[in-house]
Amino acid sequence: MRDLKIPAQRHPEKAKNPDNAQPKKPSWIRVKAPGGKGYAETHKIMRDNALTTVCEEAGCPNVGECWSQGHATMMIMGEVCTRACTFCNIATGKPPEDLDPFEPGRVAAAVKKLGLNHVVITSVDRDDVEDGGAEHFAQTIRAIRQQSPNTTIEILTPDFIRCDPKVLEIVVEARPDVFNHNLETVPGLYPEVRPGARYFHSLRLLQRVKEMDPTMFTKSGIMVGLGEDKQAVMQVMEDMRAADIDFLTIGQYLQPTPKHHAVDRFVTPEEFKTYEKAAYGKGFLMVSATPLTRSSYHAGDDFAQLRAAREAKFATKA
Repeated sequence: MRDLKIPAQRHPEKAKNPDNAQPKKPSWIRVKAPGGKGYAETHKIMRDNALTTVCEEAGCPNVGECWSQGHATMMIMGEVCTRACTFCNIATGKPPEDLDPFEPGRVAAAVKKLGLNHVVITSVDRDDVEDGGAEHFAQTIRAIRQQSPNTTIEILTPDFIRCDPKVLEIVVEARPDVFNHNLETVPGLYPEVRPGARYFHSLRLLQRVKEMDPTMFTKSGIMVGLGEDKQAVMQVMEDMRAADIDFLTIGQYLQPTPKHHAVDRFVTPEEFKTYEKAAYGKGFLMVSATPLTRSSYHAGDDFAQLRAAREAKFATKA
């Protein structure tokens, strides 16, 4: 049995990589260690319902803040991913188990116990499953709707690149409030950062969501500090707007271990402000661009602003 707490077993494909020095984080990146009553209560609900969170698996720097407020991003379909992105801390390899048919119900129960107004559901990639987990996402959305009808639902999905294109319809027809799929980086870095994916496939996936349901909010994000330049980031923004993506997130890449992709640089808060201003200028309804921005960070508050921005836009046109 693999012990996923041991880095060499968690990331066997990275074990032989040369070590990349992990630079000291600047002052604007540092966060408090997690703890407190709210954090403990959220942790207990996750364990009682045998749930996995991306907050823990990906080593998110915001876990202390979010969990103390009762917010957690559920990660469905197991804790082993069939992809091996060089930036990611989620365990990789062949998943040891089939999809759990009872997981959607457990996720819904946890959402109800936490009293969430907005929930984010993400997953590992499951290229070993014929539909990539599309039906599992749909079942999870329906289970949450049944137990917490007033909770808005945001999903952060895989790219379904090895599946029949029609599987996307299964997810869209379950009607999540926000459909998120991250591009993660600029196209020129895909071969070394996201080798199992294709930039234009991911972009087209989000465009197809909007074609199927023009009222559904779409969202995507990238990390900076991987080796991209400003011009490439601006081009990604243009590509996203051409695909009618509503919400953009940009955050600093943080290197999980010495075996992962090296941090090229720490982007300053001032540069993030420049990206934010440029993105709004290109027509995004909502932009979150800060060093600590992650896909689901402050997702509930951001969704409320996103909805208000769309209403204001339509009011202006009227």
